[in-house]
Amino acid sequence: MLPAMRRWTIWPVLLAMAFAVQAAELQHEIRVPGIPDVRQEIRFPDLPGYRTLVCDLHTHTVFSDGHVWPPVRIREAWRQGLHVLAITDHIEYRPHKEDVPRGYDRSPVLAAGEAATRDILLIRGAEITRDTPPGHFNALFVKDLAALEHEDLLEVFRRANAQDAFVFWNHPGWQGAERGKWLEFHTTVYENKWLHGIEICNNECYYQQAHQWAIEKDLTLIGTSDVHEPELRRKNTADDHRTVTLVLAKERTADGLKEALRAGRTIVWWRGRLIGREQWLRPFFEACVEVQPPHHRIKNAVFLHVRNRCEADIRLENTGKVGPKEIVLPAGTVSLLRIAAADPNKPMKLQYTATNFLIAPEKGLPVTFDIPGVQQ
Repeated sequence: MLPAMRRWTIWPVLLAMAFAVQAAELQHEIRVPGIPDVRQEIRFPDLPGYRTLVCDLHTHTVFSDGHVWPPVRIREAWRQGLHVLAITDHIEYRPHKEDVPRGYDRSPVLAAGEAATRDILLIRGAEITRDTPPGHFNALFVKDLAALEHEDLLEVFRRANAQDAFVFWNHPGWQGAERGKWLEFHTTVYENKWLHGIEICNNECYYQQAHQWAIEKDLTLIGTSDVHEPELRRKNTADDHRTVTLVLAKERTADGLKEALRAGRTIVWWRGRLIGREQWLRPFFEACVEVQPPHHRIKNAVFLHVRNRCEADIRLENTGKVGPKEIVLPAGTVSLLRIAAADPNKPMKLQYTATNFLIAPEKGLPVTFDIPGVQQ
């Protein structure tokens, strides 16, 4: 046993070591030789001709008001299964500038090496931060971030678009619906084609009015984490996941991403819901759900398997006369369904609404499953 004096001397050291280990675990930074770092994939299907890229297009580091170093943002994104990350530190709001005094370009420069190592597509961007109204806006694919520092907000939009940026309106309702109204300023940048998208989901918040504006004005639907704190999830699940945008891109490059964003080929994954235009959400649903032909028939029912190929639980509500009233297809599973039938040998048509596949505010995607009969 250690002498009493030595025991009292070593305890502070042990406590300090314990706290250091705990902090490292929270940041997922413990490296064990011989054991590789682990990525938890987010599995959503591709569509013919397109790749489904899991993207977070609104994040912050210590170079504005975030609480982590830029490469840490990359490691978080990689471990959680993302393909694309935009670091969008504030232009006008930098509370840590006395401690982190470097320029606007420093954050993406520091993140670039880690992004290359982990095969994360890193997008250069910035958050244009003005009082609400008119609000905050993200500019992506910006080459010269310092050029966005200007008193005149319209001039900032002009400069961003002169660099062929993709610009979207951030969290329109974050200070309430009254302050998040569509104003003459928004009409001006919209009519000048300087505003291309709108955040309908930001972290835990969904902005129904913004969703409606996106539909009416043909703005690209965006969902982001807007993460400032360390992102501590070990894995995204159907019940607990990062808010992201699924971008249907022709290729996994910055140009491919920009083309898809400008074309509006996006689906927002937010709190178990998938939100998009029906044009893209319908084929996406069809890629997610596989209804197999009945493998067993009895006097008054058929039995069949339904596969869910995506990370979201799929919730179906019956709108027809055949089939269970409600069906939940858990993420990444195969479900066995029993369908009551007066004549199990005849074909059936199951009519449902996918209630968590939203094609408009409070409007789920109508879907039909054709169940084949016995071939004569």
